[in-house]
Amino acid sequence: MKKIVVIGSSNVDTTLHIKDFPKPGETINATEITSAGGGKGANQAIAAAKSGAETYFINRVGEDSEGGYITHQLKNYGVDTTYVQTTMGSKTGHAYITLNEAGQNDIIIDHGANYELTVEDIQAASDLFKDVDCVIAQFETPLEVTIEAFKLAKKAGKITILNPAPAIDKIPEELLQYTDIITPNETESAKITGIQIKDNSTLATNAEKLHLLGVKNVVITYGDKGAYISSADIETLVPAYKVKATDTTGAGDTFIGYLASNLKPDLSNFEAVAKIAGRASSIAVQRLGAQPSIPTAKEVEEAMEDNE
Repeated sequence: MKKIVVIGSSNVDTTLHIKDFPKPGETINATEITSAGGGKGANQAIAAAKSGAETYFINRVGEDSEGGYITHQLKNYGVDTTYVQTTMGSKTGHAYITLNEAGQNDIIIDHGANYELTVEDIQAASDLFKDVDCVIAQFETPLEVTIEAFKLAKKAGKITILNPAPAIDKIPEELLQYTDIITPNETESAKITGIQIKDNSTLATNAEKLHLLGVKNVVITYGDKGAYISSADIETLVPAYKVKATDTTGAGDTFIGYLASNLKPDLSNFEAVAKIAGRASSIAVQRLGAQPSIPTAKEVEEAMEDNE
């Protein structure tokens, strides 16, 4: 069984279901309001756990009922919460999502306790990094925390996966130095490289630019078109499975969790795993909510067999 550690965010997601996004200055009605667990880090940890990996999550929640709810949800999904701590005097992270009828979303985040995670928290878990296969992080916790985690991971010879979301203008060179795989979507990649993605040619140019920044392995998720993977041995667009999307929230996180938990140490199954991760995402987008939508390994396996 693979062992995965995720450093990242946890949020309570409040979703406003709407017919379409409002124009500037426009007032509209929500058709429904729902709440569920979320946060890129928590989503990715749950995806890894649901895929069958032994998964550990390093995170901070607030001193409120929502923090207890997040921890309870993680445990229910099989994530080890030993390193999920409560920050006294802080509130748990919260995401406000607007979801239209086409399944597209906009998200506004109140980081809360997620930004209270410290380098010392990572150092306190240093022994954990020696005993896992892969370490995942995003940009919803402080950058210095991710750098420290990836340093420890590489010192122990582990695979590191950086999900550069939400996108930032400049990723520290030190962090890229310790990153084995970077996994932006097309918007995030364009922000990092300065090159808009319009077709396969600009996908390739984006991947090349990311390689020049120092990352050997690139996965650019490209919505309903699939995922573009680029490494020393392979460069191809893995097509997406055609489905009708209900809610795309957490689809990228599902992809990353499944990618991490199925990769071989030498990445020799990179393309095959991208197909598995893509299939998992295609199931997730057909369901509502970030965490409830993530499929189990059995569901993905059965879906893969149906497509053969």
